[in-house]
Amino acid sequence: MTKPGLIVIIALSVAAALFVLFEVAYIKLNGRNVMAPTIPRQVQDFGTGPQLRYLVMGDSTSIGQGTDYQHSYAYQTAQYLGQDHSVSFMNVGQSGARAADVASQQLPKALAFRPDVVLLAVGANDATHLTSGSSLQKSLQAIINGLRQGNPAVKIVVTGSPEMSAVPRFPWPINWLAGLRTRQVNKVYSRLISQNHLVLAPIAQATGPAFKADPTLFAADNFHPNARGYQLWIHVIETTFSQNHI
Repeated sequence: MTKPGLIVIIALSVAAALFVLFEVAYIKLNGRNVMAPTIPRQVQDFGTGPQLRYLVMGDSTSIGQGTDYQHSYAYQTAQYLGQDHSVSFMNVGQSGARAADVASQQLPKALAFRPDVVLLAVGANDATHLTSGSSLQKSLQAIINGLRQGNPAVKIVVTGSPEMSAVPRFPWPINWLAGLRTRQVNKVYSRLISQNHLVLAPIAQATGPAFKADPTLFAADNFHPNARGYQLWIHVIETTFSQNHI
């Protein structure tokens, strides 16, 4: 190799390393961490009417990280169902969970609870951690199979991944990659919805444009929604419940 060619390679390598360091620093410094809230883990009761056992499973959004728990979609949708039912509600979601974590750690608790309706909200961390499509599908199918073994009549509502390209914490081209991963994750969900007759609450499709247009919908960490952001998701989920007679 000639000396000029070696200099070019070194220069490109240094530039690439500096660019990676900039991206990492931007993600680390662009926003203040928000703590995962401590939420009730025991069964909570809402409303009057026919009995309904409602379970929420998933990641940090399922426990309302970015706001207080009373403004989370888990708590708000439990109250919504309580308008027409006597709801026994339990939340087994965990911050940082991927689909495999839900299958291994949250599913056993779900089986003990024997829910009639499940809201499964996981996918964002699988998108950002580059979980393979085959691994994601395997974990999600295990969750579905397990829930139906516990209660063959259970209604399973899934959100898929939110639109991760809208996250202000991600610089270009990370945000572009996050958008690509959102589509890949939700494509896996699309197959499973068709094969297993699940119900989709399409938060990425329905709220992604709003989050892209308005970064004030995010919490101080520039990653999780805040109370106003979660309210958009709540509307989508409650509309889905209504349209599917849940």
